[in-house]
Amino acid sequence: MASLLRQIVAGPRSRHPEAGLDLCYVTDQIIATSGPSGTYPQRAYRNPLDQLVKFLDYKHGDGWAIWEFRAEGTGYPDEEVYGRIRHYPWPDHHPPPFKLVPMIMAGMRNWLKGGEEGKGLGDVVQGLHGQEDKVKGDWGGKTGGKNGRVVVVHCKAGKGRSGTMACSYLISECGWKPEEALARFTERRMRPGFGQGVSIPSQLRWVGYVDRWTKSEKIYVERQIEIMEVHIWGLRDGVKVQVEGFVDEGKTIKLFHVFTKKERVVVEGNAPGSSGFKDMISDMAGFQNQANIKPTSTGLSQVDGASGSKPPAGSSSSSSLEGTGTETGGSAVVFKPSTRVVLPTSDINIDFERRNKASMGWTMVTAVAHVWFNAYFEGNGPEQNGKADENGVFEIEWDKMDGIRGSSKKGTRAFDRLAVVWKAYDPEPGRGRNEDVIMEPGENSPVPEMSPADWKGGHQTSPGLGKDLGLRTESPRSAEVSKASSMKSGHSKDRDNDSEEGVRPSGPAGEEDINIDVNDLPQPHGNGSEPTQADINAGLDTASSTTTNTGGPSQIPTVELPGGVPEDQLKDAKTHRLGHLQSTKKTLDS
Repeated sequence: MASLLRQIVAGPRSRHPEAGLDLCYVTDQIIATSGPSGTYPQRAYRNPLDQLVKFLDYKHGDGWAIWEFRAEGTGYPDEEVYGRIRHYPWPDHHPPPFKLVPMIMAGMRNWLKGGEEGKGLGDVVQGLHGQEDKVKGDWGGKTGGKNGRVVVVHCKAGKGRSGTMACSYLISECGWKPEEALARFTERRMRPGFGQGVSIPSQLRWVGYVDRWTKSEKIYVERQIEIMEVHIWGLRDGVKVQVEGFVDEGKTIKLFHVFTKKERVVVEGNAPGSSGFKDMISDMAGFQNQANIKPTSTGLSQVDGASGSKPPAGSSSSSSLEGTGTETGGSAVVFKPSTRVVLPTSDINIDFERRNKASMGWTMVTAVAHVWFNAYFEGNGPEQNGKADENGVFEIEWDKMDGIRGSSKKGTRAFDRLAVVWKAYDPEPGRGRNEDVIMEPGENSPVPEMSPADWKGGHQTSPGLGKDLGLRTESPRSAEVSKASSMKSGHSKDRDNDSEEGVRPSGPAGEEDINIDVNDLPQPHGNGSEPTQADINAGLDTASSTTTNTGGPSQIPTVELPGGVPEDQLKDAKTHRLGHLQSTKKTLDS
């Protein structure tokens, strides 16, 4: 039964018929796996932790170690994997805080090269900002096991976050080109026809950043960034625009600012898609000449989801809407914050949500999208020996934004094009700003580790966690956000590029037969009791905890609905005669 549940959850991911584990060898030294669990109900449909450990022990002895990236919690305590684990968590469906990349790359490199990194129990090393980071765990000897040392990377599905770091390692430490690394991960992790292994646009942008970082002697400079203005072409009604960034070592995404109607200026005489885009931004931002705004750096179209190119002359911004079922048009709008919006790092997220006015305290969410960028790279820091521009503009089109929970689904169009005007924050001009110059630790140097999230879960990682299209309770906090008139919600017919779709296991040479039957190995004692049905139901996460309780009634009696009748008189779902209401069933991943 448990095996059947794991196959259902995996969906189109093929599972190895013998080992029954959802993992793949990206190379003979890098293993990507979905997040294992040692407790019910998760272990009934995830990789059982004891079986994964048993497989790794058999194949690699003490020569394996885990790098995990789950801000939502690993699902198991460190001692279940001999303490042989390094923590660099960040939220699901997002790129990492870039300051983590040098540490992750150095730690993986040192381990694979047989270094002493992490061997001693209780050793203490200094973190990036002077904090003490404890290195723990029995990291084994230099020789590893039967087949040498391996790194095991995992997030939740072993795809987006794990793939981003696996590809980054191939690029930065093995000399691969970005397109080669991405193609290898897709080949080893995905079934044919189910898209790329790393598919989220912002994560692909980060892979491009890693390539540029690698070519510039692996220098990264972290700065505080101030958001000056947000320019939006083709903005529809009822769109909420907000600025977010990383806090808590990257484990949490914090909301820093929500733009209101008072901070909005509708620009006249420049319809969406018209020429003079950057000239207009330059004038509005107060720059004296065009030279102060550097063009957005271009790279591989497969890697960088943002484009600095303008539409062809004479083209209409609505041309890209053909076949989407959404309306054309919209306003050219500038949002300028009334108070300073300063983010603590160079990683910036601009988040959008479109709401249409409904009735009886409800709104209809018809669009959700966001985009991450890093001001150091958008300011051409790698190409200027670490001296990134003091200010700049990041541009992107709607179709290249990140969708809902790592999918391509964004709903109806909220705008056509976005430009974010930013500058490096200088609290005391003339005295020098705070900058962290971050270099990749050397081969014989200790590597800091971030503090893990609670392995039992429950950590709130994002203000938009669980965001989706559909009805939602109306919040008083949205009073200043413009409301759209009623309209039909568009539904994309494209396949959602969900983070758990199409994943397959593979061996060191890419073969699907890993040549090991876990059941033939010595069976350890179970680390979780067999649950009852009541236990399973009680343990499932059946609702998002982000919905705000506005103090109104949690339920509306059917008798109070238009044309409704009392509940005790309802015989079936159609008795209330409200044919325009539809119910949908959703499967939530715990």
